[in-house]
Amino acid sequence: MREASFVKQNKEKWIEFENALENNAKINPDDLASYYIQLTNDLSYAQTYYPESKTLLYLNSLASQAHQKIYITKKESKNKIVSFWRDEFPLFFYQYHKTLLYTFLIFMAAVTIGAVSTLNDDSFIRLILGDGYVNMTLENIEKGEPMAVYKSGSEIGTFLGITINNIRVAIIAFACGAIFSVGTIYVLFSNGIMLGAFITFFYNHGILDKTSTVWLHGTIEISVIVIAGCAGLVMGNSFLFPKTYSRRVAFMKGAKDGLKIVVSTIPFFVIAGFIEGFITRYGEQMPWFLAYGIIFLSLFIIVFYYIVYPIALNKAHKIKPQVATSQLQPKSLIA
Repeated sequence: MREASFVKQNKEKWIEFENALENNAKINPDDLASYYIQLTNDLSYAQTYYPESKTLLYLNSLASQAHQKIYITKKESKNKIVSFWRDEFPLFFYQYHKTLLYTFLIFMAAVTIGAVSTLNDDSFIRLILGDGYVNMTLENIEKGEPMAVYKSGSEIGTFLGITINNIRVAIIAFACGAIFSVGTIYVLFSNGIMLGAFITFFYNHGILDKTSTVWLHGTIEISVIVIAGCAGLVMGNSFLFPKTYSRRVAFMKGAKDGLKIVVSTIPFFVIAGFIEGFITRYGEQMPWFLAYGIIFLSLFIIVFYYIVYPIALNKAHKIKPQVATSQLQPKSLIA
């Protein structure tokens, strides 16, 4: 990108930020930090492509002023954790809704492949889930307890083991995004094919309704694996499609954003692990309305927090129209 185009593209936000700093305007500390991150990204880009330019000198000066203001005025909120989950993350995640949609479509394509393959090839399920699991499940079906596997082990042991394993899978799905997003797509496909094969296996034996027991915990578990896959694609795509930034800067930003998405999934994995450890084992004895109530409540929470709430919050926090740029001119920036 030519320097003039780079300046024209970003001048308005630089001018507004400079004006706020010079006039000691009251800026929310978190907003100030966010502006500072954007500014340092622009500074890194200018250092790479416009060394020894007046644009670089201007951005250096502005970044220095912002740095001083941040470390003088920024105070840690006592409710930082609450504000992260309530405001910061939903507002942040809104920009990645399209990536989430692509992730969901990739996963559902894999589920379809797993289901169709299992319908047409009886041996496919053994290839995906292994002979040991298939044979054990067939024995449980003959005994009239197809979900007996979820009754084994202690409640606390199952809760801890499942939670740790699910978080591990999420981290892997995210980390594999570093392999140009291909690694994350592979993890999504592996889990999607496994899910499709699993559900169809029970369908083939005429006990599809029994899978409601699995969905008690699986609704959150599967949904959050897809969200972790979204985090991996955010990181991988940032390297493949850096836009106006250098690949290094874009990748660092993508990795940071992806990690934030993964962190948001941890409480949900804990909830899924709790349900699997303490509730799923009683799923077959549970009244149908209670079981489906838990399933639909879980789905509602995921859809609301990651899709509906970010959209609503974004509309509520629309930035007010900025001051016309013709009224402001930076002191040392040459457009």
